Parts: sequence; structure tokens; C-alpha cells
Amino acid sequence: MTEDTSEVAVDAVDDDVAARIRSDAYCETLGIDLAVVEPGYAVTELVVTEDLLNFHGTPHGGAVYSVADAAFAAASNSRGDPAVALETNISYLDAVDVGDRLTATAEETHVGGRTAEYEVEVTAEGDRVATFRGRVYLLDD
Repeated sequence: MTEDTSEVAVDAVDDDVAARIRSDAYCETLGIDLAVVEPGYAVTELVVTEDLLNFHGTPHGGAVYSVADAAFAAASNSRGDPAVALETNISYLDAVDVGDRLTATAEETHVGGRTAEYEVEVTAEGDRVATFRGRVYLLDD
């Protein structure tokens, strides 16, 4: 009797690709961390600080957008093929406060030819605060 030792292969992001994504200077400037990157999937995090407030004294919508966009960029470039944004949109659903940890989870929802689509859910302390959708063009390497 032979024992089946086969395993299901799990796709992984190439180390060089992950390092390139993690080296994003804009994300570093804002304090956005890449928590997870897998093929077609990424999670980024940002703790809202005082320096991310707008003139109303509330967190700037651009900070929420940026954490979502960073997850979108990581997920869409995770397979190593360069991808550039064609269009994005965001719906702000709830306000956030200084000290909140924003978590953006990006998932690939469609790939067709040279384009792909992603949906990103942004949560703060477990509650959804924004929904972001983006479409990329996959460049020839």
C-alpha cells in the first residue's frame, strides 16, 4: 500500500516582487504597512495620526483612499506582471478617528485579457468605513 504524499501547491508571491511592493516610498511616508500579499490579494494597514487630519480636524479622506489604493496596487502587482491603474473610485461610508487602525483588504474580482478588477474593503476597528474599486491595465513585461 502506498501513501499519498502529494500536497496542493499554494501560489506564493515572488520574494523580489514582495520586496519591491514593500519598498513603496509613498506608503512609508504615510505609515502604511503591507500586512499580507498573496497572488491577487493584499492587506494594508494605517493607524490614523494627528498629521493625517484635514482643516476640519478630521482624518483626511485622502488617507483612507491611500490605504485602499496601496492594497489595490499590491494585489494587482502581486504576480510580478506590472499593472497600472486605469480607474478607481471610493465610497466613504463612515468617519474615522485619530488612533483608529484602518485595514484595507483587496481582492481580485475579475481578470480578462489585459485588464483586471479589484474590490477593496476598508475597515476601522472591524467596521467597514469605505469601499474602493479599481481596474488595472496589465503591461507587457
